[in-house]
Amino acid sequence: MSFLTNKKLVIVGAAGAIGSTMAQLAAVKGLTNNIALYDPYLKGLEGVYEELRHCGFEGVNFTFTDNVEEALTGASFIISSGGAPRKEGMTREDLLKGNAQIAADFGDNVKKYCPNCEHIVVIFNPADVTGLVVLVKSGLKPNQVTTLAGLDSTRLQSELAKYFGIPQYAVSGCATLGGHGEKMVPVTSDVMVMGKPLSKYNIPADKFEEIKQKTIQGGSNIIALRGRSSNLSPAYVAIEMIEAAMGGKKFTLPAGCFVKDGMYGYKNVCMAMKSTIDENGVSYTEANLSADEKKALDASYEHLCKMRDEVIGMGVLPAVADWSKYNKNL
Repeated sequence: MSFLTNKKLVIVGAAGAIGSTMAQLAAVKGLTNNIALYDPYLKGLEGVYEELRHCGFEGVNFTFTDNVEEALTGASFIISSGGAPRKEGMTREDLLKGNAQIAADFGDNVKKYCPNCEHIVVIFNPADVTGLVVLVKSGLKPNQVTTLAGLDSTRLQSELAKYFGIPQYAVSGCATLGGHGEKMVPVTSDVMVMGKPLSKYNIPADKFEEIKQKTIQGGSNIIALRGRSSNLSPAYVAIEMIEAAMGGKKFTLPAGCFVKDGMYGYKNVCMAMKSTIDENGVSYTEANLSADEKKALDASYEHLCKMRDEVIGMGVLPAVADWSKYNKNL
């Protein structure tokens, strides 16, 4: 079996449903022959390790440990699902306090044990804030840390395809920008349905609002249906993100990334942008927004700033003016 790279990929939270699924997908896709599994829950982690061995992947060397130093040392790529999962009735923001501290500890460990890490994908909620905390604490460059947001775009694609009764691949150009939460903004300017612009179909306003709300509540719906948080879709999209950073197929769905340069008047937050991930990391450009979409994106940005400032108030992050003392790249 050929591999995209032989560099070390670490799956943080590998004993969980998302983490174990990511480990299997990474092996199936041949991303690397060097996959390290980390989780504090050693018994469950060993169970995942044994199952992966039972798959019989040719050439893949799986290792597992509950020792964070052992796991991260020498890591080139990391995906972290290592936070508390969302439960029924919870929003992503309800996880803020506990998961922000987990992100801070994780970022500190990256800086200590693998400062030369090339790319990290953060997927535990609220991902915009946990990703920001990891970036500040890790010392990595802004293009080296991304967060899960493309999942919202595939949910929009799915809802539109169901509305029209067509295959999902017949809908393209879907994007959700801003926060990965209740304030996300579905953007439809570039959406094509069966080769025609979405605007040509004149979806009734109430139906389109329903589509948007189903997109925003896509994760909550999975929890209601399955009794637990999503694992298949976040795992797959996260693996596609890290694959792109490893030099594989470019990832062109919106990714959560650090915005510093004042695009749209925004700065010092992580949020979903029109972006591309490749072997050089993540880059972003302006999207084609309607006046209403820009207004909604402004509100999403303000919400993210509020959560960022809340984390600063907790003492998890330093004041924005002091970030460069922790991370020279900011």
